[in-house]
Parts: sequence; C-alpha cells; structure tokens
Amino acid sequence: MKIPFGTITITETSKRLIMDALEKKRVSGGLYVREFEKRFADIVGTAEAVAVSTGTDADALALAVLYDFGATRGDEIIVPALSFVATGNAVLQAGFTPVFVDVDPMTLNIDPGKIEAAITPRTRAIMPVHLMGKPAAMDAINSIASRHKLLVVEDAAEAHGARYRGRNAGALGGLGAFSLYVAHIITTIEGGIVTTDNREYAEILRSLRSHGRACKCETCMLNTSGAYCDKRFQYGDQHDIRFMFERIGFSAKMNELEAAVGIGHLELYQDILSRRRENLYYFLEHLRPFEPVLRTIRKEPYEEIGPHALPLVIGESARFTRDELAGHLEQAGIDTRTLFSSMPTQCPGFAFLGHQIGRFPVAEYVGERGLHIGVHQDIGPREREFVMQTIEKFLEKHV
Repeated sequence: MKIPFGTITITETSKRLIMDALEKKRVSGGLYVREFEKRFADIVGTAEAVAVSTGTDADALALAVLYDFGATRGDEIIVPALSFVATGNAVLQAGFTPVFVDVDPMTLNIDPGKIEAAITPRTRAIMPVHLMGKPAAMDAINSIASRHKLLVVEDAAEAHGARYRGRNAGALGGLGAFSLYVAHIITTIEGGIVTTDNREYAEILRSLRSHGRACKCETCMLNTSGAYCDKRFQYGDQHDIRFMFERIGFSAKMNELEAAVGIGHLELYQDILSRRRENLYYFLEHLRPFEPVLRTIRKEPYEEIGPHALPLVIGESARFTRDELAGHLEQAGIDTRTLFSSMPTQCPGFAFLGHQIGRFPVAEYVGERGLHIGVHQDIGPREREFVMQTIEKFLEKHV
C-alpha cells in the first residue's frame, strides 16, 4: 500500500474557470482572485482577505504592514524557534530581525511563558505559529501583546480550519497569514493569503503586493473593472496614481489560474476538512497507549486542530531512532517528513545570527527526533488501520 504525504483535488469548477480565463486572456489577478479572497474571508470570519503569491509572502507582507505604523528596518519580531523555515525567512525578507523563543514540548508551539523575557524596546510584533494546525496559546499571547503594545501576526500556514475558543485561526490576532501550497486543505497550488478585520491593513497589503503602489483599491489593483478610474490623476495630470509608489513593496500577486483552483477547492472545503480531521483524531486517540515512547499532540476541549498532518516525536526512553522509524514506515509505503528543525541552531542559513546549539533545547530535540505523516482526504479507514498496524509492529520489536 502506498500512502503519500499529500494530495490535491482539481475540481470541474476549477477546470472550467481556468479555461474561461485562458479563452478571455485575463490571466493576471482579476475577478477570480477577488472572488477567492471574499470567500476565504467568509470562511475565516474576517472582514478582509488579501491573496498573494506564496505563504512566505503572506508572512512577510503581513509584517511589512508595520512600517506604516512606525517600525524601522532591523526591528524585532518574536517567533518560535521550531517552525518550517518560511517563518524565519519571511521575517528577514520583510527587513526585520527574528527573535527566537523555545517551544512547549506538549504543543510544539511557542512557549508563552518565555515570550516576555525576549521583548526589547525594538520588538514590534509576536508571530505565533499554529504548528501542524494546533492553535497556539492565543489568550496568553494576546495578553502579552496588549501589555506591550505589540501586533500579533498569526502564522496560520498549516492551520486551515483550526479553532480556538470558538474563533478561527486567522481571526485571532491583528493579521493571519495562510499558505495555500499544494499539501494544504485549501490550495491554489502555490499561493498565500492574509486575513484581517482591519480595513487599513488590507489596503496597505494590496499596495505591498504590487510594488508599494499608491493605487490600492480592490477594483483597480486586480483589474476587476475595465472602466476609467477617476482617481487616476487625482494628484495632477503628470502624476498617474498607478505609477506612484508610497512604500517599499513586493511583487507578490496571485493570478487567475491559481485563484480558479482555489475557488474549486472552497466548494470541497468542509468535506476535506471533515475527512482530514477524522483521520487526525483517529491517530491521536490510537497513539495514546504508546506514550511516552512515541508521543504526539493532544486536542484540548476548547479547540479544534486544523488537520494538516500527524506529528510524531520519539520519546527519551525509546530504544530506536527517528531514522529507524521513518525507514520502517517508508519501506511499508508510508511517506514521512522530518518535523522541521530549530531554525536558529539547526538550519545553517540562520547561522549568521550567532545562536549556539543548546539555546533552544525543546526545538532542537524535536528537530532531531520528530517526524510527521499525512492525514489527507484520500486516506480512509483501510489506510488508517494500515498506518497504525505498521507503527505497532515496529514498536513491538523495539520496546
């Protein structure tokens, strides 16, 4: 049996919309991008959603909003030490300095008890990551941010469908940044999107994704209307607003073909979410007897986990390595991925920041002994049972 890490569904609606865009030769961002944005905002429960080219760009642009409110290059953003490298990369790409905080071993998310010690006069935001779709401790994080007047930007890349105390991930801070990569619950193949209730933030985001243009209304920016815009020369005949640039920006727009894939996926969203959540919760329940040798996250009563993938961490008392377990799963046809790394101490690209091994012990432990496997919608009861039988057989030999 072969169980890949991820899957993708291209719907008939998506195919029809793609062909329509190709036939009309309107393939840059337009009506479909705007429709996707509105529908995504409705799902998350925010007033606005601004589509961009990748999840990393979603993080970076969300942070770059800070420049309109007094931030300067080199200011600090607090992030968890354990995450996919896109989190740290985005902070640097936005022109800020990442300040890393170790994670809670039980949740794999940033440890709120260690955040305040990392705050300095140059701190501008906290960017919690909902790793593997498990919501971070947002009550504590928002409370800290409020006391220190910091923006909270959720890295909700993997958290489609996650809920925390009745609210959706992406609506728990000032801004939420999602990845729409092919392995995620909602995908545009590549792509990202930023959600917010703040209309001013949304306008700035629309400017940032298009080189920092002064023209940032949703109609003109996405070519959703061919009509003449009466704001075009509002600064005088020699000043076309479309070619005035108010801020340092990015080139990070989504196109119509990607949006078409996303619109089709939104039709299946609840079904995909339900199937993936059933798979994840099955695994979480059936893995409990193997703790502490093999542990995973837990679902709390006040949350729903966004079912991105199943994390597994080898316990300290285990007599086997991550590579041995991963090799056993791979030989059985079960695709695996390592559970990321401690960005500041285990990712060579961040070595210039000067952090030494041992500074983030929990993140480093997970980076050495963690892995994750898929819970996607094409996995059914037969596949779930096969995965558990495969893990059980391995543990019988090694415990």
